[in-house]
Amino acid sequence: MTTGNGRGSGDTEALREEIRRTRVELGETMEALAAKADVKARLRSSADQAKERMREQAAHTVARVRGQAAQKAQLARGQAQEKGAVVRRNPTPFVALAAGAVVAAVVLMIVRGRRR
Repeated sequence: MTTGNGRGSGDTEALREEIRRTRVELGETMEALAAKADVKARLRSSADQAKERMREQAAHTVARVRGQAAQKAQLARGQAQEKGAVVRRNPTPFVALAAGAVVAAVVLMIVRGRRR
């Protein structure tokens, strides 16, 4: 293939480079086909992705629920403090309620004592 002007070796090198590139492309194509044909690995990958999505959703839900619980607890504390302040400002209704409970207990004890 050598011609008189010395360009034969350049053509040979170009052909060799093209063959090398074709081999690389063919190898990549074969790897891609093998990956598509490996159904078990594809299913495993799909299952792993689904598991990861579920974990992320669960973590998001747990964080949301914890946040809501913290808000509700804060609200309950505030309401309890308000009710405590109301009792401290005006204890009369609560004292009357306690006295009524004591009277009811005494009446029940007297009634039970007479039945014996």
